[in-house]
Amino acid sequence: MTTHYIDITLLPDPEFSQAHLLGALVAKLHRALVQGQHTDIGVSYPQHISQPLARRTLGTVLRLHGTPEVLQRLMARDWLKGMRDHTRVTALRPVPTDALHRTVRRRQFKTNANRLRRRRMLRKNETAEQAAAAIPDSAERRPDLPFVQLRSSSTGQPFCLCVEHGPLLPQHVSGAFNAYGLAHEATVPWF
Repeated sequence: MTTHYIDITLLPDPEFSQAHLLGALVAKLHRALVQGQHTDIGVSYPQHISQPLARRTLGTVLRLHGTPEVLQRLMARDWLKGMRDHTRVTALRPVPTDALHRTVRRRQFKTNANRLRRRRMLRKNETAEQAAAAIPDSAERRPDLPFVQLRSSSTGQPFCLCVEHGPLLPQHVSGAFNAYGLAHEATVPWF
């Protein structure tokens, strides 16, 4: 159960955009969660904006959720090295007793019909015409969620990590968090 939290706020910086700094922060957190084999730390983005699309953002605050022991163990590692001048980190705080709960999950979209067709051609040994007939342009889906731009540590390819904050729930739901602090089932406190 996530009983405590720590807020990490990005500070304004004339040299770097907030999106660039958030990407660097999330990448560092991801590496720390993988190295520490954490499935017990969740994240949320309390300033996220989903609509209108022109203003969608995850905001400038990344909130870590967990037990005091787990959060203290994470923060004892030097995973924020290189980001300390760009962030303000709060002390460990208890979650308000009246907090609601919600899931914060990753959503993946099939965003490029041509890429999907190429993959299908390789997997099914089809011609370009057969793949185009099987995967029309309408199969493409444009993400409408806030996201952070990251780079895959295994392939080096850039990708967008789209984040969806689920509906508010009156009770906590237990479960494991992935290496980005996100989960399909487990909830984090929302306040």
